[in-house]
Amino acid sequence: MKTGCYTALITPFTSNGALDGEGLDQLIEFQIKNGITGMLAAGTTGESPTLKWEDHLNVIADVAKASKGRCLCIAGSGSNNTKEAMGAVAHSAEVGVDAVLMVDPYYNGPSSLEIRREYLEPVAKAFPSLEIIPYIIPGRTGAQLLPEDLAILAGKYKNVSCVKEATGNLANMRRTRECCGEDFKIFSGDDGLVAQIMKDPAIKSCGGISVLSNIVPGSLVEMVMLLDKGDMEGAETLNQALAPLLGLVTVNTKEVTPYGEVTCRARNPLALKTLMQILGVPSGPCRRPLGKMTEKGLAIVVDAAKTVQETNPEILQPLADFFGIDVWDRLNNPEYQKNLWYDY
Repeated sequence: MKTGCYTALITPFTSNGALDGEGLDQLIEFQIKNGITGMLAAGTTGESPTLKWEDHLNVIADVAKASKGRCLCIAGSGSNNTKEAMGAVAHSAEVGVDAVLMVDPYYNGPSSLEIRREYLEPVAKAFPSLEIIPYIIPGRTGAQLLPEDLAILAGKYKNVSCVKEATGNLANMRRTRECCGEDFKIFSGDDGLVAQIMKDPAIKSCGGISVLSNIVPGSLVEMVMLLDKGDMEGAETLNQALAPLLGLVTVNTKEVTPYGEVTCRARNPLALKTLMQILGVPSGPCRRPLGKMTEKGLAIVVDAAKTVQETNPEILQPLADFFGIDVWDRLNNPEYQKNLWYDY
């Protein structure tokens, strides 16, 4: 895998929850036209936990076909079942992806040693010509491949040469660099940390696998390239311009119930798909149990987009041009926000 920005594609659905194949094709073309380094199909942002197996495989095949010779393609092929993961990787290899993303097994809670020996090693050994990317996100999985086991794995298998790091833990990232060496690639799994960990000499991230690049791919590619060239001033200017959007991966609000105040956490891809629906971009709703944002959460999303549009309208202009939309109208007309939120 090469330095750059990779989009963790959403999976667009129709209003009745079916896979929107035409919408997916449009989203893929938008990404490629705006210079994305690569695309991740059927990852967390693509709602892989609720995709039917047939849809999961079809999305990967569609993205692989469309990206061939135009950008790189990564397939979300992880599972909490090694046998199932092997089947997903086999399909991904058959349709010609460049790499597979292997999330730590979720819920059943294997140790780091077990993740390495009973999950990642069998896949790396069975598919030596396919890049295997471990995906470390303990906040979602309840398990974690540690830097030490990652280094053992990378030392044994040449097709394990990078990681998607979404721990949010800078010390863990620095330890990964220390264990895995200078040539190992660390991709950020957190939009808000890309600039910071690319600049950190003890981490030296080579880019990110991004959520918000679904709507602003060109700007995020540009920021990563500026950082890679050492233009820290230019990159920081762009990072600050993007900051309101980058903060939408997770939206926390305080809500009042009859029993007191609670925190409501709208997790990815809920805020992103809500914004895409407001903007009139192929998206559709999330699949249950993900549902809708609260009114306060929706306001945060709209205000963030308005801020970017007011201060740096060029950031969302490629989206407007490609999909033929008036961003300012979409953000200010309450008609486009109907039925996208509910009371707590």
